[in-house]
Amino acid sequence: MATNTTGGFFIAYDDIYLLDGVRTPFVDYNSALGLVSPTDLGIKAARALFERTRIPAQDVGSVIAGSVAQASFDAYMLPRHIGLYSGVPLDRPALLVQRVCGTGMEAISQAADAISLKKIQLGLCVGAESMSRNPIAAYTHRGGFRLGQVEFKDFLWEALLDPAPGITMGQTAENTARKYKITREEVDRFAELSFARALAAQTSCFLSGEITPLVSETFELEGYNPRGIRLPSKIESLATDTHIRPTSCEVLSKIRPAFDGVQTGGNSSAIVDGAAAALVGSGAYAKARDVQPLARVAAVATVGVPPEIMSIAPAPAIRKLLDGVGLRLDAIDRFEINEAFGAQIIGVERELGLDRNKLNVNGGAIAIGHPLAATGIRLAVTVSRELRRSNLRYGIASACIGGGQGIAVLLEIPR
Repeated sequence: MATNTTGGFFIAYDDIYLLDGVRTPFVDYNSALGLVSPTDLGIKAARALFERTRIPAQDVGSVIAGSVAQASFDAYMLPRHIGLYSGVPLDRPALLVQRVCGTGMEAISQAADAISLKKIQLGLCVGAESMSRNPIAAYTHRGGFRLGQVEFKDFLWEALLDPAPGITMGQTAENTARKYKITREEVDRFAELSFARALAAQTSCFLSGEITPLVSETFELEGYNPRGIRLPSKIESLATDTHIRPTSCEVLSKIRPAFDGVQTGGNSSAIVDGAAAALVGSGAYAKARDVQPLARVAAVATVGVPPEIMSIAPAPAIRKLLDGVGLRLDAIDRFEINEAFGAQIIGVERELGLDRNKLNVNGGAIAIGHPLAATGIRLAVTVSRELRRSNLRYGIASACIGGGQGIAVLLEIPR
């Protein structure tokens, strides 16, 4: 069932499942993964997923993958190469999707749509991002350089600016802080909690349950050039998220504002490199392969909001999702909402009246990091794993999206 109105769109799915998911460690940018292509990170996540689930790559009907930044010269081929080098047959198509911070969830939605339309029975969804390899770029020099007008800019920084309202993504969080009267101390306190929860989830090995370790390795493909991952010579393996650390409000309070307000580098999402992969399949496929799905993909909602209040977008997306499936907010047991900025997540929390004990209980992007295209898949996998661990039923993964959009996915552990 699908609807399309001026308030966005909603679609519910009857018999479609998130079979399983896995990700790489999320690693601080300009460090151990700084020279690794996002394509190779995506290949590794996909290979690990097939190995973990023992689902044959040959069963995949389509690859749906995304990477927001043009972080390598072969970026156009990212989904195709992820499929080929992870074992998906040559005759299966691949699609590049991009919905900025919602890219990973959009990949899951696109796979579910394709299954609903009976195009495929099984889709491989991948989000891969190298924040380190965001280019220093010039877009106006194809015809040469004019005197005094040589212009190369940092894509990673400049892409934060939305030229429509003339403000940065961080300033949309500051707009949210002003609207909801969110103080710097409240934002730092939330960041402290995000780090504490992530550290506890790391220590208890909950996070390691969704991570595949990285080593230097080569990806062979018969008849084609090899590719692979090369870690720095002194690093044999990477198995944990590197930004997670003990972090106090006292330390956070000493960091200078980044946008002349409450947001700082310490209470905003960490800049990291990483990839995540998930398999989305039909109920018939899961039954035929005797696969116990991680969760049911119940519904997806996507909405638009004014660009200058981009940060609040998960709230209307979640409302549309709940209206579509006929559930009350208190029926949802867990929420994984991307922590793009501390004020942003607090604003969504206040707008919806969320119980913080249900929100990002294993930490969020402030502590774990936000590799743009990979985040949505991480959120969906993490909330599904948390539901299973806690013997709960409904979870929502959601994110705000640069330019003024929001996306939300309802996951269910069937009774």
